[in-house]
Amino acid sequence: MYRIGIDLGGTNIAAAVVDNNFNIIIKKSIPTVISEGGDRIVNDMAFLCRWLCAESGISEADIEAVGIASPGIANSRDGVVEYACNLPLRKYPICKNLSDQIGGMPVHVENDANAAAWGEAVAGAAKGTSNSVMITLGTGVGGGVIIDGKVYSGFNFAGSELGHIVISAGGRPCGCGRRGCWEAYSSATALINMTKEKLSECRAQNRETLMFSLSENGVNGKVAFDAYDGGDAAAREVIEEYAYYLACGITNIINLYQPEVLSIGGGISGQGEKLLDMIMPIVKAESYGGDGTVIPTKVCIAELGNDAGIIGAAFLGI
Repeated sequence: MYRIGIDLGGTNIAAAVVDNNFNIIIKKSIPTVISEGGDRIVNDMAFLCRWLCAESGISEADIEAVGIASPGIANSRDGVVEYACNLPLRKYPICKNLSDQIGGMPVHVENDANAAAWGEAVAGAAKGTSNSVMITLGTGVGGGVIIDGKVYSGFNFAGSELGHIVISAGGRPCGCGRRGCWEAYSSATALINMTKEKLSECRAQNRETLMFSLSENGVNGKVAFDAYDGGDAAAREVIEEYAYYLACGITNIINLYQPEVLSIGGGISGQGEKLLDMIMPIVKAESYGGDGTVIPTKVCIAELGNDAGIIGAAFLGI
């Protein structure tokens, strides 16, 4: 038997057939047509399901269930996307509408960050655990929490917005409207902003930095890390500031949930062990019970990469 996972994004809809060993058999993506509303999105998801089965030679009767990883507030109980800011979905019965188009197949939905965390829990860095957290460091800071083997999303399905815990009261403005959110300090966007600020400071002080040449084609999340690897002092200041705030937020989450595993995904996680080496001394020093009184949380890099959401979606409802 097989499952289909769908990762619904504002730009693309990606879908894959996944076997019971969590292997992706075949995957395809198509553009998300936002202008034509939710029904068009569901039509395209149904097309992907049929196409995947036809191309892989797998009968639709061999698909146990379909899962959708959706942005925004996904009501997993009722199968409804309550709200998605970048998609035309408001209290939209996405599971029923898709199921009606694919022969009554069971369909589940979950927030995309929660689905990715579930993917890591069932098949990735937290496999074999009952309590875990995954954070993603991308345009924003996303997160998902697994408690006692279940996705935690609060009574209203809007919980686990980990990027919007405040780590600096009155600090940097965040896109959510608050100031000082973790997302404003630890996302890839935040790192880019810190890099730009340091570049402006260096120009004003006539201070040389490798970041000048590395940013000739624009500033991205790698500029400061690459200059840091080259021994650049200004880049070190950027990276040490970034690592401090990242470690602060991770420590807060550990103190709140005490998960067995906290995995880090998203673009910045590509820095791998180097990133862990920077943050772990702070996390160990500041975690509650960090003197060895309690068993520590394992902090690691997530394993499933961009497929976490699809794999997690495929195995919703198990």
